[in-house]
Amino acid sequence: MTIEMEYVILRHLQMELKAPFTTSFGTFQTKEFILVEAVDRDGVSGWGESVAFSAPWYSEETVKTNWHMLEEFLVPLALAEPINHPSELSKRFAAIRQNHMAKAALEGAVWDLYAKRSGVPLHQPLGGMKKEIEVGVSIGIQPTVDDLLRAIERYVAQGYRRIKVKIKPGWDVDVIREVRHAFPDVPLMADANSAYTLADRERLKALDEFGLMMIEQPLAADDLVDHARLQPLLETPICLDESIRSYDDARKALDLGSCRIINIKIGRVGGLWEAKRIHDLCAECGVPVWCGGMLEAGVGRAHNIAITTLENFTLPGDTAASSYYWERDIIVPEVEVHRGLIRVPDAPGIGYEVDRRQVERYTQFAKVFHRPPTA
Repeated sequence: MTIEMEYVILRHLQMELKAPFTTSFGTFQTKEFILVEAVDRDGVSGWGESVAFSAPWYSEETVKTNWHMLEEFLVPLALAEPINHPSELSKRFAAIRQNHMAKAALEGAVWDLYAKRSGVPLHQPLGGMKKEIEVGVSIGIQPTVDDLLRAIERYVAQGYRRIKVKIKPGWDVDVIREVRHAFPDVPLMADANSAYTLADRERLKALDEFGLMMIEQPLAADDLVDHARLQPLLETPICLDESIRSYDDARKALDLGSCRIINIKIGRVGGLWEAKRIHDLCAECGVPVWCGGMLEAGVGRAHNIAITTLENFTLPGDTAASSYYWERDIIVPEVEVHRGLIRVPDAPGIGYEVDRRQVERYTQFAKVFHRPPTA
């Protein structure tokens, strides 16, 4: 099936989080992001979402750099010729170095359009088989330990399948000890967002006593070698997040023994196709994966649900309910979690309708890009 896009719309949205979300690298109250709409000749729309933040905390990409890359390079490349399959975009975009979040946003819109034109839910052409997925919740650094314990109690009561706690130097071992004392049986993991170095090895080893599922990205975002040195010192599995930006990064990490688990984020690795390739590699190597979150609105959340239906996503991901972050999301129905499970939608494409009224409410500005006459 050939996809012939007539035009692409980029929208810059701004949404307020229900509560501030704090990690080792910053606090978020407002989420700015780009929503991509790809429209074909019959007026069918596919939707994608950029997960880049407004400042380069998580990676070098930002909302502004994503807009620039999409406007000047990626959208023109996508509109230049018809597309037979969304996987073709990886090769078409190959001359553009990095900028994975920008690529993933546009590729995601094309995947949604492809699935809708095929009359199937998005997870099906990706190879996903699950009818429901397990999810956990990520809790940012809180003002006090008591605040953290109350938050965990609330989400455990709601049935989330695991709890992720953000840590940083000074908010780590003693905090996790309190959490584990209060919740001895809850599946628990700690996410450092690159806040430590090898000099902190003893502090990281001290976390072994708490029976954590994993320690996520303890060392530098661009590091594989020091993680390979650290992992043999720990009983707790290391999970790599920021360090895995491509299939080749995953291959090298597994060859080096840098981790025992990999977090796959669609935006971080450049799109659904690359995410699937990394999943398949990890499955061959017997390494479990899970889907991380980037404070996505509904469109990005829907893409996360679709990729998580692949069989080697065996650990609960970060795709919490829409109501965890937003007073009102941009999709209908909103993503709901029941006893730690999300039912995978079976409608064509991402399976949710984009609420255009809400999109308009949150849109700061937009721009339309038409197919060139000769395309």
